[in-house]
Amino acid sequence: MVVGHRGACGYRPEHTLASYALAARMGADYVSVDLVVTADEQLVARHESELSSSTDVARRHELADLRRVRHLDGYAVQGWFADDLTLDQLRRLRAVERYPHLRHGSVLYDGLLDVPTLEEVLQLRAALVGQLGRALGLVLAVRCPDRRQVTTTWRLLQRHDLDRPDGPVMLAAESLTVLEALRAEGARLPLAWRALAGECEPTDLRRAAAVAQVVATDKQVVMPRRLDGRLGEPTGWVERAHRLGLAVHAWTFRADNVHLPTDLQIGNDPSRLGHGAREMRRFARAGVDGWATDHADRGVLARRSDEHPAVGGA
Repeated sequence: MVVGHRGACGYRPEHTLASYALAARMGADYVSVDLVVTADEQLVARHESELSSSTDVARRHELADLRRVRHLDGYAVQGWFADDLTLDQLRRLRAVERYPHLRHGSVLYDGLLDVPTLEEVLQLRAALVGQLGRALGLVLAVRCPDRRQVTTTWRLLQRHDLDRPDGPVMLAAESLTVLEALRAEGARLPLAWRALAGECEPTDLRRAAAVAQVVATDKQVVMPRRLDGRLGEPTGWVERAHRLGLAVHAWTFRADNVHLPTDLQIGNDPSRLGHGAREMRRFARAGVDGWATDHADRGVLARRSDEHPAVGGA
């Protein structure tokens, strides 16, 4: 399974309708969408609540008084947070490229694309299915520890008739407790546990297998890099998950040289695209069932090349 990570954010500013549409047109099976909540409790697509790295909020003088410091995961973070802005205020912002020093083509779209709501993302998915004539799924992750917001997302999906075991939407969370609560409340759609490195113990996998279909984890858990930066060998973790009936998705695959193992880079320019497809093929051979990638075209090529070895790969 090829999951367009935040869309095709190797080529367009992340979490924009343009990024999602490009990933689908490149052949992604699913598009991953992170959700945060506004001050008036509307769900919008952003990777995290702090907005300055992915929008032009710092240039909005009318919002200057909303800048503040918040402690997140033990760190003091200064910026503008989605839950301090109403949906109307947030809709005035425009998306910008998170890695302008690497993704020069994407920078051309700075200021042209707005922040979409979950409702707009669902509408886009339906439109793309009609245009492309094939299935397209969403992996929705609520980036908030508040179980109430996850439940709100599920209720919205119910209203759209998307709470189905065979439906096109998968709900993901880092908390197994949240996923267990959703199942207890009657959620029927596929669930994914986003397992962080260090939290992938056998007991956790067994808990996940009782409620989820997929475990999504940092690719370093599956195949860590060596001290020299080259790609190492599989750890056997995928096999343990498979024995419990869990599919394994690995994240995040990026084709920029700076993000690749040293043996898969091309030249010395950190922004140049290296052998991203080759990295994903190595993980496919290690048993992963899907990968989340910023470069969906490389993900599709990797799958095609693995199925047909004669096909070349970037």
